[in-house]
Amino acid sequence: MNKKILWLVGVLAVIVAGAAFFVFSLVSAKAPNGDDERGRLVFIDRDDTMDSVKVKSELGWRWDLYNKVLSFRPRTGRYRVSPDMTCLQLFRLLRNGSQEPVKLVVPNSRTMDRLASALSQSLMVDSAEIAGALTDSSYCDTHGYTTATIPALFIPNTYEVYWDITVDKLVERMERENDYFWTAERKAKAAACGLTREEVATLASIVDEETANDAEKPMIAGLYLNRLRLGMKLQADPTVKFAVGDFTLRRILGKHLLTDSPYNTYRVEGLPPGPIRIPSIAGLDAVLNHAEHPFLYMCAKEDFSGTHNFARTLAEHYQNARRYIRALNERGIK
Repeated sequence: MNKKILWLVGVLAVIVAGAAFFVFSLVSAKAPNGDDERGRLVFIDRDDTMDSVKVKSELGWRWDLYNKVLSFRPRTGRYRVSPDMTCLQLFRLLRNGSQEPVKLVVPNSRTMDRLASALSQSLMVDSAEIAGALTDSSYCDTHGYTTATIPALFIPNTYEVYWDITVDKLVERMERENDYFWTAERKAKAAACGLTREEVATLASIVDEETANDAEKPMIAGLYLNRLRLGMKLQADPTVKFAVGDFTLRRILGKHLLTDSPYNTYRVEGLPPGPIRIPSIAGLDAVLNHAEHPFLYMCAKEDFSGTHNFARTLAEHYQNARRYIRALNERGIK
């Protein structure tokens, strides 16, 4: 009898030890995290199923067991699997949707298609979905913009967002960032210029296209504001390039100036309908903090430095233009 009891106790001990070992291996086993010292990333998109999540997480049989006991529905997101994370911790991370945010760079793109493409590189949402919203007049109207002015919504910067952010949530975030950028001081400066936010963005986009030299941007902004105050046409070459649809143009010819477009400021008065690109912060602040000067004309310098010669009179401007045209001809630029 004692032998039977001892035998049963022994069997039970083995079973308990085995169960304990099983539970220990289940709970404490390390999650696969690759060779990176920070671990690896697991991406779960809206098309993922329980099986595809199992493959991506590499939990194997543990996934099936955790799911039966703890229950789980795939939640989209970008998850960091750290080197010291156990399989159970990974399961909980995925179940709770505890994502690691991404650093989203909003560039000062020239078109909404390019912006959508750039944003989609860091997000789950497809570029076509982003572009579709930003070029939809009804959608833009619900946010207080037109398809022409929507570029003014975006303030180029780096933001932390979640990888699975929707287009609606992304636009709402950009609205908050836009409101944050437009401080009381900036609003007052815009009012002093006689411009709305969207008009500041429109003029800033032209200034950005005129030069990459941030130090010169306030001078150019001041020149265009002088023209606006006098009722002169802006006659900005970048708007012609936008109207033609070719920013690679090195030389604006007479045929280009005839382009029938509300963006061709050689033909229409005042500002174009909206920004010709997403303006940079430097461009926006250049308009708000423009240089006060008497210049009305400018021409690219003949040394191709990317800066300009400024002039008060048309006669002075023609002298500058002749030097630049001569330089173009010498270089064979057509």
